Amino acid sequence: MKKSYIWAVIIIIIGAVLWMYFGKSSTPYSTQTQTGTQQTVQAPVAFLPDATSSAQSISTVPSNGDGNPYGVAFVPVGFPSGGKLNPGDILVSNWNNSKNIQGAGTTIVKITPAGQQSLFFQGTKGLGLTTALAALKSGFVIVGNLPTTDGTGATAKAGSILVIDSKGKLVTTLTDKNLIDGPWDIAVHDSGAQVQAFVTNALSGTIVRFDLVFNSSGLTSHIGTIIASGYAHHTDPNAAVVGPTGLFYNTQDDSLLIAATGDNAVYRITNAGTVTTSQGLGTIVYKDDQHLRGPLAIAQAPNGDLIIANGDAVNPDPAHSSTLIEFTPDGKFVKELSLDPTAGGAFGLAIDVSSGTARLAAVNDNIPSLYIWNIPLH
Repeated sequence: MKKSYIWAVIIIIIGAVLWMYFGKSSTPYSTQTQTGTQQTVQAPVAFLPDATSSAQSISTVPSNGDGNPYGVAFVPVGFPSGGKLNPGDILVSNWNNSKNIQGAGTTIVKITPAGQQSLFFQGTKGLGLTTALAALKSGFVIVGNLPTTDGTGATAKAGSILVIDSKGKLVTTLTDKNLIDGPWDIAVHDSGAQVQAFVTNALSGTIVRFDLVFNSSGLTSHIGTIIASGYAHHTDPNAAVVGPTGLFYNTQDDSLLIAATGDNAVYRITNAGTVTTSQGLGTIVYKDDQHLRGPLAIAQAPNGDLIIANGDAVNPDPAHSSTLIEFTPDGKFVKELSLDPTAGGAFGLAIDVSSGTARLAAVNDNIPSLYIWNIPLH
């Protein structure tokens, strides 16, 4: 009996050690990538890389000198051929002009998988293109704009949502005094001809769902519904405006995560694709003043964790500037990565998974440039 007992204890200890070393890291996750491919991958404990030195750094400045890159979007699988874009290209929108006036940038650049940068879209003077940037399977690109006349929040205008075709030509401009008020970021549920676009309004602190229908010529109908409201929003001497920013839509449970910059927190709205009235702030998911410093863009990593860009306009910490942070879906901090020693460098980001490799793209608007990491998934 004594020997049997000893052997049983030994087996239990060996099993526990094996689980500690291999169990967590071998957990499979199912992830819906931005380019539309559903993959089950073996994810590491933390997704974020250790340093920017392992990234490819590409200038986002076009020939007209626009700076302060904000929005980042991957062109999805199935995007129609015949235009300027191909699946896997990355789009980056610029908020500043060549004189570094905020809210005056007019360009979107594309970056190919080989790292070649070129102009995709040139808009009219004074647009101020924001983080609200998405490429759609139907062959169109959506981008928000929030213009200013002097680079300050005091002159900020409601702006609009632009619909651009695959050749970089403006097709439609959406304005609505009740629904579009400084479109700051976007998340899309893209079903091809039918798209649900969730948009944050920085000037009113609201979240709007637009139910859009496209054909080969462009947008044929749109219906807007305010689904969340009450988020902190105000002008800022450095950032011009502070309001709700990043969005992540979960197709598995029809929920929407909101990175509320001014509240320094992340909230969740349930039934985001179907609700017909404002759900207020929703429920809080992540509140961490030690690591959150004005959360901006948000994306889901292949391991299920959430990645957030800290903008430093709220709760700044000079020892932790321009960071990306990773936390679990239940709100546990995992890792931090600094993009720049100076505050205000982090803003837009996006993640794509293809052929067992994740691509993480994040702007450093202090330089201005786009960092791209190719991260093998084991």
